[in-house]
Amino acid sequence: MRIIIRSKDVNMRLPVPLALADAAVRFLPEAVVEDLRKSVPAPYGEVITKELLQSLVRECRMVLKEYKGLEIVHVEARDGTFVSVRL
Repeated sequence: MRIIIRSKDVNMRLPVPLALADAAVRFLPEAVVEDLRKSVPAPYGEVITKELLQSLVRECRMVLKEYKGLEIVHVEARDGTFVSVRL
């Protein structure tokens, strides 16, 4: 994934490997998962676990690899600020 940010002061390109998403979920504190459970309606809150989130990220990674180059976010402001997120 590539994140591109351009403004008057900043011209930044950040390559972010999709594998980092899996690592980010693995290192999520349990408190974050608890907050997520609280925000989900009652019968579904107890289903959400770290293992479920990891499996969802893995499945999404496999699907996202098929759409390499797809632009997910494209924002241009009037002042010339530009943000783009591509797979």
